[in-house]
Amino acid sequence: MKSFFSRMEAVQSPIIPIVGQLIKSCPGTISLGQGVVSYSPPPEAMDFLSKFFAEPANNLYKSVEGIPPLIATLTKKLQTFNQIEVNQGNNIVVTAGSNMAFMNAVLAITSPGDEIILNTPYYFNHEMAISMAGCRPVLVGTDHEYQLRPHAIANAITSKTRAVVTISPNNPTGAVYPPTALQQVNQICRDRNIYHISDEAYEYFTYNGVKHTSPGAFPSSSQHTISLYSLSKAYGFASWRIGYMVIPHHLLASVQKVQDTILICPPVISQYGALGALQAPPDYLQNNIGAIAQVRDMVMELLKPLEGLCTIVPTDGAFYFFLKVHTQMDAFELVKKLILEHQIAVIPGTTFGMDDGCYLRVAYGALQKDTVKQGIARLVKGLQTIVLQG
Repeated sequence: MKSFFSRMEAVQSPIIPIVGQLIKSCPGTISLGQGVVSYSPPPEAMDFLSKFFAEPANNLYKSVEGIPPLIATLTKKLQTFNQIEVNQGNNIVVTAGSNMAFMNAVLAITSPGDEIILNTPYYFNHEMAISMAGCRPVLVGTDHEYQLRPHAIANAITSKTRAVVTISPNNPTGAVYPPTALQQVNQICRDRNIYHISDEAYEYFTYNGVKHTSPGAFPSSSQHTISLYSLSKAYGFASWRIGYMVIPHHLLASVQKVQDTILICPPVISQYGALGALQAPPDYLQNNIGAIAQVRDMVMELLKPLEGLCTIVPTDGAFYFFLKVHTQMDAFELVKKLILEHQIAVIPGTTFGMDDGCYLRVAYGALQKDTVKQGIARLVKGLQTIVLQG
């Protein structure tokens, strides 16, 4: 068959499956790669499945935006945790994960050739979605601690800019943006008549007393702010594929078109599970995230031997550290060597848009206390051996 150029040829290949294949080829590898937690959904999620099966009509399509009981529960959660009021000016739309919520947003607010500003290092699926939509990601670097540079963001806005994306707590760096910086970006978006897309998938994962801030709670922000959320991380819900978004009401018809075309409706059985998960007592999140906080402290301590070899910024959110390795090696080549020679997997920084050095994302969310020492010891030894002796 004749070869045709597809828009997908301009989109980077997702790195997680590529690294996954390398891990499969090297049994016994400990993964510090994919951003997942080790714990399971709360028992309440399982309990609510019986309610799904008890309703004979649940085999039929349901509302494009999500089932009413889940929307009602999310409305309360947004009010109490995020200080976002859901009213006639905005809407909740349940999605198949927050990746789909981001794709919904991009397709709803852009035309081919438009621009969306990403702060680097960016989340690779965001860059991929923008490219798939025929738009151009405009990259703005963060500072030496991976914090936002609002003035640089403002200077990058053109007549083609449709949105600025922020991720806090951040993937891949773990940085948490302070309210002042987020407020500046949100105000810039309002003044320039563009959208602020706020990815808050890691909203519960903050440490050392740092608090999460939702830009959608700022005064006069609801008409230009798109907020994205996920159950995948906090509730151990990765494969259940449930996220949600809060959008200005004027975008609802456009988002409905996208969602009805791609998904028709979010998986109803997973929505029931999500409804149950959100009934879990507070200690479910407190205990599980508290355990990750302890793992985080152990990882920071165990990474100390790399201080002369890597720059490690001790960020306060998500479950990642983003290492800059002091080497001229290609990041992906280093990742391959770490897997094949030292049985430890991380993700190369190039997939997050970092081409000005050798960066690695280290994910610790799935580590148990008994595997932390072994995993980080392999990483430290591997980097020392490959970089110093190679």
